[in-house]
Amino acid sequence: MGFVFSKSMNENLKAQQEFMLMNSRLQLERQLLMQNQMRERQTVHAWTREFLKYLGMFFGLAAVGLTAGAIKKKQPGILLPIVPLIFVFAYQYDMGYGTLLQRIKG
Repeated sequence: MGFVFSKSMNENLKAQQEFMLMNSRLQLERQLLMQNQMRERQTVHAWTREFLKYLGMFFGLAAVGLTAGAIKKKQPGILLPIVPLIFVFAYQYDMGYGTLLQRIKG
């Protein structure tokens, strides 16, 4: 009779060990996925900040050139393309330095 109880306890112990092994594997896989997602997000942030530098240089040169052209030709309408550039630059700045992402998460 004791043999029957010990046999069922051994089976329960083996089942519990298998469950713990499967659970630890699943947890490890989830940790790896989370680390990969974090690495991808950091890469996106780095790319966005690098793009922001080039966009800022373009915006600065365009603003100076358009301002000079508007003064030289005495037509203020030449400055009109600066308006959408301001919005694009502001969006990229917001995206690159995290405030947009924080608002999306919120």
